[in-house]
Amino acid sequence: MIGPFVHLGRLARAAFVLGREGAFDLVDDRELPPGPALLVRALRKLKRGGTAEQGRLAKAFERLGPSWIKLGQFLATRRDVVGDDIARDLSALQDRLPPFPDEVARRQIVDAFDRPVEGLYEWFGPPVAAASIAQVHKARTGGMDVAVKILRPGVEGRFARDLRTFFFAAWMMERLDPMSQRLRPVDVVQTLARSVTIEMDLRMEAAAISEMAENTKNDPDFRVPSVDWSRSGKRIMTIEWIDGAHIGDRATLIAQGHDLKRLGRVVIQSFLRHALHHGFFHADMHPGNLFIDPQGRLVAVDFGITGRLGRRERRILAQILWGFIRRDYYATAKAHFEAGYVPPHHRIEDFAQALRAIGEPLRDKRASEISMARLLQQLMEVTELFDMRTRPELIMLQKSMVIIEGVARDLDPELDMWTTAEPVVGDYIRNELGPRRRIENALEGLQALMELAEQVPDAMKRLESFVESIDDTVNNGMKLHPKSATEFGHEIARYARSGRIALWILVIVAAGIAVGASIF
Repeated sequence: MIGPFVHLGRLARAAFVLGREGAFDLVDDRELPPGPALLVRALRKLKRGGTAEQGRLAKAFERLGPSWIKLGQFLATRRDVVGDDIARDLSALQDRLPPFPDEVARRQIVDAFDRPVEGLYEWFGPPVAAASIAQVHKARTGGMDVAVKILRPGVEGRFARDLRTFFFAAWMMERLDPMSQRLRPVDVVQTLARSVTIEMDLRMEAAAISEMAENTKNDPDFRVPSVDWSRSGKRIMTIEWIDGAHIGDRATLIAQGHDLKRLGRVVIQSFLRHALHHGFFHADMHPGNLFIDPQGRLVAVDFGITGRLGRRERRILAQILWGFIRRDYYATAKAHFEAGYVPPHHRIEDFAQALRAIGEPLRDKRASEISMARLLQQLMEVTELFDMRTRPELIMLQKSMVIIEGVARDLDPELDMWTTAEPVVGDYIRNELGPRRRIENALEGLQALMELAEQVPDAMKRLESFVESIDDTVNNGMKLHPKSATEFGHEIARYARSGRIALWILVIVAAGIAVGASIF
């Protein structure tokens, strides 16, 4: 029972820090049950004077440390869970931390490759960027400048500890508030844990860069850095150093003679091409991760966060976007039902009506005023009305679209999102839903049917054995060893006690926080 006390202690500390920063001002206690509403009001009393009104939640997460920064960044993409105000506040989070010492970085390299730094690099410089999981050094090898990404020492253990606390909080949320189960808080933390686990294995990031390079090898407007596999491993990654202008530096781009309107189109079309045609996309394409090289190509770096869409999800996404482009709301609604996003007890016509309420207000707006990212967000806002469960792959896509659209509009404020997207979406529709693809799908279905037919004899034998075992159970009853029955009963009792104790602990901690609030 030590675990729950430890987790509750960590959560109580987090609540104190959040209260001191005034973060609970963002929570509408009128929508909460009486107990949590009272707790929120008590925590508001912790707010210290002079606290800034903007970015207060982001500031609190930065004070809580690297794991909370990652959690905050992730929640900023989940407006369906935290709401618009909190998501907007968390979007100000800066994943910038002081670098760890140069000698520690060098020791990490020696431990990873069992070779001195001088034997791997001709020159190894100080850190040029540092975040919660890793930092980057500039170095030189083989006469070429490279970027060396190094994990922070002990980062895996710290994240593992904090993730256990996040899981505990999500589990308690589902236990205490059944209404929260629709938002799947445990699944949300699971998605975060999976993302962070992948991000802390730099071999996975290197593989993502390699896969994107293969997908875009014939793309004249987009590329990624090359990976130096001989100097890359789980905790160290070496890639080509990119010399280019940051995409957010308009003055430099103009001075270098780049066409900003063209670059805006390249950003949107590249992302959509990656998502639709390849089903694999960079999910963190903020300006700091995007460069324009001297040839005018878009270069993406930092592939720690990527997204994937299966073939089925890509087809549905294209149909949804195409339906809105053509204002065919029934087709868009039908695509949602075919994907299983909307439960079958609802009517397609009713859902089409809700989509029309989203799409029709766009008709009187200029193209530059229409946001595709906002459209996807509004689609998610109808989830509760139509009992739609959260789709993690679409959440990642929507978050990425918000970032990409912002980058493109900074380059070209008059960018027509729909005209820009139409060639990519239309090409995908023609290729994937045209006659040729239908024939290929039919052939694939026939092949799957033949493979299934080959498995029928074995399946029949297993079914026969299963029926015989059922007959034996009906005739002779189920036998359970007395020891097994005793252990089963003890296990049930233990879980029942744990559940009651955990609930009482939560009440005690809440009361303690409330008392602390009255003191402040």
